[in-house]
Amino acid sequence: MRFEKLVRPSVKDIKEYVPGKSIEEIADKYQLDPDRIIKLGSNENPLGPSPLAVAAIKEKAGRVNLYPQPDVLELRNAIGAYTGYPAGNIVVSGNGMDGILDTMMRLFMPPGAESIIPIPTFSYYEIATMANGGKPVFVEREPDFHIDPEKIIDKANENTRMIFLCSPNNPSGNSISGKDARNILESVNAIVFIDEAYVEFADTSITKLVKEYDNLIVGRTFSKAFGLAGMRMGYAVVPEWIARQYLKVMTPFSMDVLSTAGGIAALKDEKYLDKSIKMVKNGRKQLSGGLGEICKVYPSDANFILVDVSPASAKTICESLLETGIIVRDCTSFRGAGNSLVRITVGTKEQNESVISAFHELL
Repeated sequence: MRFEKLVRPSVKDIKEYVPGKSIEEIADKYQLDPDRIIKLGSNENPLGPSPLAVAAIKEKAGRVNLYPQPDVLELRNAIGAYTGYPAGNIVVSGNGMDGILDTMMRLFMPPGAESIIPIPTFSYYEIATMANGGKPVFVEREPDFHIDPEKIIDKANENTRMIFLCSPNNPSGNSISGKDARNILESVNAIVFIDEAYVEFADTSITKLVKEYDNLIVGRTFSKAFGLAGMRMGYAVVPEWIARQYLKVMTPFSMDVLSTAGGIAALKDEKYLDKSIKMVKNGRKQLSGGLGEICKVYPSDANFILVDVSPASAKTICESLLETGIIVRDCTSFRGAGNSLVRITVGTKEQNESVISAFHELL
């Protein structure tokens, strides 16, 4: 096509994001009953959405003809109460954590600048960097998937603008210690973005350090513990100076009326949140115990576990499971992950039992 030359050169080298497979896709491909498919490949909440959130969304449905509040102050206040920070430290996005990332890159990543990304990890850090004309610089994690702060610090230079750290990390599930975070924050002249999408399932958080460091951004989401993945809601706890700059470049009216109402209600639904967290922590033990007998299982602080199925390949195992109606995640598409890692979302007790049984048959 004659207009392809108009595409920015940096975009041409981007590899498309590989999402988890959908129920509809697998039902059609293998002629399966959609209601019998177990979807544990995208780290969604199997409990469904918060009932309070659903009620609030229905109540606001008649107001979708009106633009939402530009500053989304009510939602930011609710997030502030949940995180212990005032609204002036909270920024939001109507496109999940990805929207927060995109806006931060628009704010901090000039063409030719660099971001540092410990791999394997969430691939959208790389995509967001390249889409904004930046260059991703990769640092391999240790064999147990923990980071070596000194390796990251050694890669930083005057051209480094962002450092991405996922905690708990996707797909490995391990968290970053406060000591390692402080070491990096104090040693670089760059913005450190810590992605805490799964933090509700962990015992530690880096969020408290925002009060101490002007170069720290902590991203969060409503997609996991709050069960609102389909609403695409993200937020970040940031220093006030970043919040002020963020508001200049964020998409106008980025939070819709329904998502805002659902998010505020979900934050108040302590019963649902406690149930989600308890289910995940019990499910992690169930999956780790059942699968640890036949393959290596990595410790996880998230709502998923990572297993190594070698000498089999992840592709072979995942495709065999798809034929039985079980969707898990082949991690081959994660840069630096190799070809034998499989990520399994924690499901209900019954779903976990089905996964364990299926793995035992295959391995």
